[in-house]
Amino acid sequence: MTAEEIRQKYIDFFESRGHAVIPSASIVPENDPTTLFITAGMHPLVPYLMGEKHPKGTRLVNAQKCIRTIDIDEVGDTTHHTFFEMLGNWSLGDYFKEDAIYWSWEFLTSEKWLGLDKNRLAVSVFEGENFGEDNEIPFDDEAYGIWKKIFDENNLPESRIAKLDREANWWGPASKTGPCGPDTEMFYWVGDPNSVPESFNDDHDNWVEIWNDVFMEYYKDDSGVYTKMEKQNVDTGMGLVRVLAVVNGLDDNYKTDLFTPIIAKIEEISGKKYDDSDSVKRSMRIIADHITAAVFMVADAIEPSNSDRGYILRRLIRRAVRQGYSLSIVESFAAEIASIVQKIYENAYPEVHGENILRVITQEEEKFAKTLQKGEKEIEKFRGKKITGDIAFDLFQTYGYPVEMTSEVAKEKEIEIDKNMQSDFEKALAKHQELSRTASSGMFKGGLADNKEETTQLHTAAHLMLAGLRKILGDHVHQKGSNINGERIRFDFSHPEKLTAEEKQFVEDYVNDAIAAKVPVTMEEMSVDEAKEIGAEGAFENKYGDVVKVYTVDKYSKEICGGPHVTNTGDITGIFKIKKEQSSSAGVRRIKAILVQE
Repeated sequence: MTAEEIRQKYIDFFESRGHAVIPSASIVPENDPTTLFITAGMHPLVPYLMGEKHPKGTRLVNAQKCIRTIDIDEVGDTTHHTFFEMLGNWSLGDYFKEDAIYWSWEFLTSEKWLGLDKNRLAVSVFEGENFGEDNEIPFDDEAYGIWKKIFDENNLPESRIAKLDREANWWGPASKTGPCGPDTEMFYWVGDPNSVPESFNDDHDNWVEIWNDVFMEYYKDDSGVYTKMEKQNVDTGMGLVRVLAVVNGLDDNYKTDLFTPIIAKIEEISGKKYDDSDSVKRSMRIIADHITAAVFMVADAIEPSNSDRGYILRRLIRRAVRQGYSLSIVESFAAEIASIVQKIYENAYPEVHGENILRVITQEEEKFAKTLQKGEKEIEKFRGKKITGDIAFDLFQTYGYPVEMTSEVAKEKEIEIDKNMQSDFEKALAKHQELSRTASSGMFKGGLADNKEETTQLHTAAHLMLAGLRKILGDHVHQKGSNINGERIRFDFSHPEKLTAEEKQFVEDYVNDAIAAKVPVTMEEMSVDEAKEIGAEGAFENKYGDVVKVYTVDKYSKEICGGPHVTNTGDITGIFKIKKEQSSSAGVRRIKAILVQE
């Protein structure tokens, strides 16, 4: 079974059960300064899981593209990935546990759908836990009872229904407060089908999780108290590549049809075979994964840089190129791999098609080639000295110069290498990675945007700023990205030239005039076509499907957006001020702006 078949079967299954198909959101979260990338299918739907009405209804299904980089150093084994697709279906106050569980079972086991062997399935449910004083959440006997009925009907042992703790079978909330609840997970035995254990052991590697149904039936408030919600939601997630491997009986995700064409191209370019050695496999997996992720990142308007998402993109491309060198690939190759990725995904995600993606990736690869040359020059400076692990790590951190190349070049130049260089380098790298994980944990925590009052004011100010930019510069100006927190706006927009002092002054005056006018900010839902007809600017129109929200600020601004915004421009406190305007990338300018308190 192919990835395209499974993706379509999933959509068809839930669409036939009254679910509206919604498009994948961009991998760049909208107006969420806490998160670099969309890391789960539910992330773009948080406002609706919180109670906001979704324009498509109460039953939703989609395939969501995701980027997860917290385990980037683990990529290279058989299961870790930077880019992945999450298949998901949601109930927004509609059906609950019984329908969700029965549909999960049907989709997994019916010959019409995935046709997995029911005798190799096991599940887990929440065993209950005391979350603190007056916060005891009971055992999920409802989910257990539904599974027991299913297992009895199919002559499966009840011992395959495990009761697990909060760490294994509880989700959320995404932030300090919000919806949360127990979940039930489904596992498939990937070992010998004739030796499936009678009972489930979640520590056994042969039990692979393939699906997760989250039942959001509690709300955690500011004081840490959990209460039952009147409106209960279902949020499910199934990783496409993982279930693809399971369905096809593969123990290596890179042998699925999402990766085999890429691996074949790497084999052709390098002259090596995937199964030549473990090190060759690792290098080919990293190249395949990282170039795939890079294609999707560039498709969603991310460009290589030295900060935030751009830095992640740069790191992925360069890490892939380094692995190419280890496979003795000396010519530019990343664009050739990227073109294969485009062919694999262009039917499901048309945005990945285009020459610009290949151009951006090639330019970064060529820049890195120059970086590698700089690294060689730096190594030359240590002639007559000894290259230690700390020096090798400094070369790696400063120039992205691989330790294996440091060793190789030093030997060629007959420069002495400290006997502990490799081990000392690994220690320095491990320390750096741990510090990075600690520092970035907040950035990758996912969940709700920062909706505090100051951020909301600046969000509305950003809309006014974009309207002012379009008025003075022209209709070619569109939003290319933004990051808004409680202190400042960082806003990227399309424009080829530096703004003049007069143009910046016009934009500031435009925003401040709107604030001083104290006009209402209104929201109306309508179709995308209607929004275009009334002249609404729409940087994120593809995110919302057929029905969008249009926020109007009197005569000043009209824009498609998910919110939130102030209800009146008079609620914006302070004077709008552009602090900095600079180039972000080719054809894109960046403004940093604040509200100066009087």
